[in-house]
Amino acid sequence: MDATTSGTPTIQYHNIPHQSGTAIAAASEPTFPRQVRHCFGDSSPGEFPLAANPSIVLHVLTACNLDPRDLAKLEATCSFFRRPANFTPDYELSISELAALDICKKRAIFKPMTDEECQNLKRKCGGSWKLALRFLLAGEACCRREKSQAIAGPGHSIAVTSTGVVYSFGSNTSGQLGHGTMEEEWRPQQIRSLQGIRIIQAAAGAGRTMLVSDAGRVYAFGKDSFGEAEFGVQGTKLVATPQLIESLKDIFVVQTAIGNFFTAVLSREGRVYTFSWGKDRKLGHQTEPNDVEPQPLLGALEDVPVVQIAAGYCYLLCLACQPSGMSVYSVGCGLGGKLGHGSRTDEKHPRLIEQYRLLNLQPMVVAAGAWHAAVVARDGRVCTWGWGRYGCLGHGNEECESVPKVVEALSKVKAVHVATGDYTTFVLSEDGDVYSFGCGESASLGHNTAAEGQGNRHANVLSPELVKSLKQVKEKVVQISLTNSIHWNAHTFALTESGKLYAFGAGDKGQLGVELMNNQTERINPERIDIDLE
Repeated sequence: MDATTSGTPTIQYHNIPHQSGTAIAAASEPTFPRQVRHCFGDSSPGEFPLAANPSIVLHVLTACNLDPRDLAKLEATCSFFRRPANFTPDYELSISELAALDICKKRAIFKPMTDEECQNLKRKCGGSWKLALRFLLAGEACCRREKSQAIAGPGHSIAVTSTGVVYSFGSNTSGQLGHGTMEEEWRPQQIRSLQGIRIIQAAAGAGRTMLVSDAGRVYAFGKDSFGEAEFGVQGTKLVATPQLIESLKDIFVVQTAIGNFFTAVLSREGRVYTFSWGKDRKLGHQTEPNDVEPQPLLGALEDVPVVQIAAGYCYLLCLACQPSGMSVYSVGCGLGGKLGHGSRTDEKHPRLIEQYRLLNLQPMVVAAGAWHAAVVARDGRVCTWGWGRYGCLGHGNEECESVPKVVEALSKVKAVHVATGDYTTFVLSEDGDVYSFGCGESASLGHNTAAEGQGNRHANVLSPELVKSLKQVKEKVVQISLTNSIHWNAHTFALTESGKLYAFGAGDKGQLGVELMNNQTERINPERIDIDLE
């Protein structure tokens, strides 16, 4: 197990021989005369100019965990940060490049990589350690990788603690809770068979669950086929405890995504693989419906690193990281314009969504609902497109949009995350406020704070509205998850900064993690679940 721990980073010295302070000072005198400024702004240089202590500068840059853009700005500002630093492991690397490499080495998925794998990742990202670091950080930011997380699946729920312990609860007709039984659970129960395995990411689909460990292994349980599970179609067998997916053992996986007809996985190097739904080459390959062998996604993304994948009912979105910036590709069924290309035609291979370039927008997080999609940009803008039923696009109407369109009602909100479900959308702002819009069925939008029986608590919302009920939590919300299925009543999770988990919406199968009284089937206001994810 490649479990990691957090804490103060260990400083790695780059073979700099010990020198006394006097020797360093003496060496510095002929290099930088005192009357000349070197990277000190308007002040005069001191006794220890930058060039005399490159190792210290490197350790400061590394310890501060600077953003790749900041490292690039240092290189653009001063030649000291551009020229070769003469340090191992590569004497030609600049101080900024070495700092980026050292920060990469702190990332959990980078640590176990061989030198050859590291160099291949660098090449694929554009030939720079700064670009490789941007790729790693982007994946961590959009997927909560190695952080606590909660997944509101179709009828069942998964919660992962910050240490990688997994709890499940709710519907269990196919063994999707992983406890070895087919019995419903109304309270969070730890999956004991995973003891000693640290889970960093989870995905929940109709009757199935997939988990990714910090060692890149994928475990699955529940039904073993794809299709309309809600209508009684089942796989050849049901798996009630987590089982390692052998066909992925040679791929280091960092994320999984479950659609209705397929499953997709993302490798550490940014390569996308899919299972099933190859009929008529719908995902760029020809396979049988129950194919268990992963097939690489062909076409435009074959040599472009992907940092996040998102699966809708019958389509897949990929957030790619290229030297020119971030971009989104889509593939699959195009009904309703949900692929974002200005038409409703299917795409058998990944195709770049061009609209972001026209909007001058850098996508950073992508979400795929059943029939609509959303993106959060670096500047905090939110775009939505696809089927607009019930107002799930947030544009004040129910019209479809075949290309991404900025949600103008959120123009004064800086968004950092977005989540989509079956005709519902949630947006999380930088300060922890939550906005929702779309279908109000099952009270899953969180707007109904009045007592039960008063007013229409299932009203649809055509434009973004602040979820005031979550303001009463009096804590910053860091993640929202909602049910992404067209056949199950929806429920919603809100995870706070301290690891508290709140739930509302449909709870008839125990998926809220709380007991419902007096024949209730849903919870209107957020209620805390008895579990601490931190």
